[in-house]
Amino acid sequence: MSITEKKYNKLSIQVSLTGLSFCCFDTLNHKIKSFNEVHFDTFQKATKIEDLFADAFQDCPELKDTYDEVVVIHNNTLSTFVPKALFDENYLGSYLQYNTKVFDTDFFAYDTIANYDMNTVYIPYVNINNFFIDQFGSFDYRHANSILITKILEASKNNDDKKMVIHFNNAHFEIIVVQNQQLLFFNSFEYATPEDFLYYLLFTAEQLSLNPENFPLEIIGNCNEESPYYQLAYQYIRNISLFDVSTLQRSNTFSEANNRQHFILFHS
Repeated sequence: MSITEKKYNKLSIQVSLTGLSFCCFDTLNHKIKSFNEVHFDTFQKATKIEDLFADAFQDCPELKDTYDEVVVIHNNTLSTFVPKALFDENYLGSYLQYNTKVFDTDFFAYDTIANYDMNTVYIPYVNINNFFIDQFGSFDYRHANSILITKILEASKNNDDKKMVIHFNNAHFEIIVVQNQQLLFFNSFEYATPEDFLYYLLFTAEQLSLNPENFPLEIIGNCNEESPYYQLAYQYIRNISLFDVSTLQRSNTFSEANNRQHFILFHS
């Protein structure tokens, strides 16, 4: 692409089985121009996922624009992290078999986590990728947790205290424990009630010998201080707060809540 053809724009699309969200970047000025999200209704779940994405493309004209770069972010619980010293790309499925039901027909992928000597091994949505090939021709794709972990590790620099960060999605959440750019713990948990969430939170803290009176807990993703999940955790964890997104917010005009909920997408 010649410089006269370059549009200086990028499209990032985060995909899951419950919907998608996307944002358009002005890459010349390093700004987020717009974002949108599409939720699939419960009654649509029987519909082929490709058809639901096709409907979204019809309803959202930004998705049919021309971009210099397209990034697709796969958001699911089918991932794990492998230290570089133990990583062999010929055995991707073996890394996932301990926390995910793996089938011979599964397609595996991995992201290199730059600067942190590890890789994210995961199962992408192949049918969704195939849909995007038809739409865009070529694109890059990554796992949502690759972006999440990179940013949380960066934020822990020069902090020798162990810190827990919880990232909320609609049907699952991630618990991450870091200490001065070292990843100590990561896992995804499915939940339906605040009590589900509290159980996994306190159990993880106990297993890692984290004292609820002392360790800092920061919440990010689809959660705020009024949420019943936050309120219940507040009763048991003394040092709880929302994750600071002030730096990210400088690159866009959206609210603090939007920056916290779409933290992964906006950092892509």
